[in-house]
Amino acid sequence: MYAAGHASEDPDRPCIVMASTGETITYGEFDARTNRLAHLLRAHGLREGDHYSILLENHPRFFEACGAGERTGLRYTAINSHLTAEEVAYILDDSAAKVLITSRQLRDVALEALAGAPAVTLALVVDGDDDGPLRNYVEATAAFPSTPVADEKLGAPMLYSSGTTGRPKGILRGIPDVAPDKSAALADFLIRIQRYRPGMIYLSPAPLYHSAPLGATGNTIRVGGTVVVMERFDPEQLLALVERHRITHVQMVPTMFSRLLKLPDDVKRRYDLSSLEYVVHAAAPCPVPVKEQMIEWWGPIIHEYYASTEGIGYTTCDAHEWLAHRGTVGRVALGVLRILDEDFQECPPGVPGTIYFEPPGKLDYWNAPDKVRDNSTPDGSAVTVGDVGYVDDDGWLFLTDRKTFMIISGGVNIYPQETENLLVTHPSVADVAVFGVPNVDLGEEVKAVVQPMPGVEPTPELAAELIAFCQQHLSKQKCPRTVDFAETLPRLPTGKLYKRLLRDRYWGDKQTRIV
Repeated sequence: MYAAGHASEDPDRPCIVMASTGETITYGEFDARTNRLAHLLRAHGLREGDHYSILLENHPRFFEACGAGERTGLRYTAINSHLTAEEVAYILDDSAAKVLITSRQLRDVALEALAGAPAVTLALVVDGDDDGPLRNYVEATAAFPSTPVADEKLGAPMLYSSGTTGRPKGILRGIPDVAPDKSAALADFLIRIQRYRPGMIYLSPAPLYHSAPLGATGNTIRVGGTVVVMERFDPEQLLALVERHRITHVQMVPTMFSRLLKLPDDVKRRYDLSSLEYVVHAAAPCPVPVKEQMIEWWGPIIHEYYASTEGIGYTTCDAHEWLAHRGTVGRVALGVLRILDEDFQECPPGVPGTIYFEPPGKLDYWNAPDKVRDNSTPDGSAVTVGDVGYVDDDGWLFLTDRKTFMIISGGVNIYPQETENLLVTHPSVADVAVFGVPNVDLGEEVKAVVQPMPGVEPTPELAAELIAFCQQHLSKQKCPRTVDFAETLPRLPTGKLYKRLLRDRYWGDKQTRIV
């Protein structure tokens, strides 16, 4: 999020626009604010390689909070704003953060978390007055100059893994020893492959703390575009924003597609979407019918990629390639893709195995020296994040599931993603999770937990209808034996489902998933 060049050339150009309020920050304002915070961090003793943390909702000051680290050689951690105080305290303490930047909205969580993070010696609130250990951010930074620090150097985020299988860990990527007007190789790759350009207008509908929107908004600023930030996702508002701001680029997740498609037809026809150039989605497999309908509606501008916060590899496909290989997440564009069985042998085409990449650069985890080794091949050449998939004869990658949620029922391996992809297309289903639950005879059986659409009653008749719907389209072993209902599923705004929270309710304190 380095903008000095654009600020010098065109200081009045909009850099950030908040969707709901219309608040606009120009490039000149953004650069000056970022410099002031950079000076404050230096004055507080932070030097190259030190850490600070950001706990903010989608807030206009989020970007300068990140940008100061990127021009001072620091590592900054954008913390999930939905975490509890205990979870925030863990990240602050684990990362050895010296400074916390937060907001009035998250004040109570921040104050409670600070009690468990003694290394934090400065806490700033971006939109409030001094409040105990929280200092007024605007007043604190106003005392510093708006010009760059003398020892500028490229810094980088250190984001934490989502922690669905245990305590999250900070992901360390190497930072090149360059000035901040240069960018890391991964950023250059993404700018090129996602067709970023000067003057582009990027719509960010997702939480900014997540790696994909964080990278996308930062890259937009680097090329001199404008970032329009949705405070929270709303399907009709997204369409209205595309028309109002002439959005050219947007990144989404499949659940957003599903909610857009369920808008009334007259609402979908109401807005002019002709400005869109490049729509990309990731984070979770997209059900084939959902993507087919989106391409039919928006045209062949929809792209897909598969990657991870760790940055170990990247596959991608455009709409034409996807239509020729429906369900694929693309062919490899970064790293070396390998599909390996339990003995680390290559799986033949069409046979699912664990997805590994030989990464383009060095990967480490903060305070977890064994994590890379534990997720690597015996020779250390390739790394996995635990996903399962296969490649076809032409090298197109297809995902089947997270390895940890594979269901073994009567000796048969079942990957629940296929069942989820079907159920979410039912008009009564807003969201769904499928996983294995204990069965005395089979070891596990297939369970579905469904979040009904607004106004739909969660009745036994609906459960039976959904089971019959699955049986019409899938082999019996893939169909849920039972369906439960929930008001909401534990899905992050980024699109990632905390399926373990649901599944563990059915497994209790069992130490194994084999009955």
